[in-house]
Amino acid sequence: MSDKASAERFGEVVLPHLSDALALARWLTGNADDAEDVVQEACLKAHKGLAGYAGGNARAWLLTIVRNVSYAWLARNHPRRIVAVGDLADLDALGACAETGVDTPEAALIAKADAAALEAAIAMLPHCFREVLVLRDINGLSYREIAAMLDVPLGTVMSRLSRARGLLISELGGNR
Repeated sequence: MSDKASAERFGEVVLPHLSDALALARWLTGNADDAEDVVQEACLKAHKGLAGYAGGNARAWLLTIVRNVSYAWLARNHPRRIVAVGDLADLDALGACAETGVDTPEAALIAKADAAALEAAIAMLPHCFREVLVLRDINGLSYREIAAMLDVPLGTVMSRLSRARGLLISELGGNR
């Protein structure tokens, strides 16, 4: 593949999903600077593997690379660190959050407190539940894409997601 064709293919397959890749890396590394390093490395790997990309869901393909690079990067740079969760502001970049219609300072304060409570509740989830929740509810991947990405059965994805949501509901429900 020529350099020009490779650059065009990269622009079609990878570039449209960079904000999603960065948001996932932030959730997995817990740090915007680390996430940028991870996404840069993931883009290099994606560029190298572009010739082997057979089509399909480019977003899922890139996010799988980002996930794998994130864990390898964390193992190299923070071997004893627990994986943390990024800001809920990342959700805005993905367009996952709807407009809240906040009109008053009081409403804005309540919305901010709710977002902080949700962020804390997600951060407290066991890693396997948090990962599935972030991939499905924040990144919008299908159950099948998540199962392939994590190399687990479809039922395991569904079970982990259900358990994660249940834990969030019980944690957040107790605060109201």
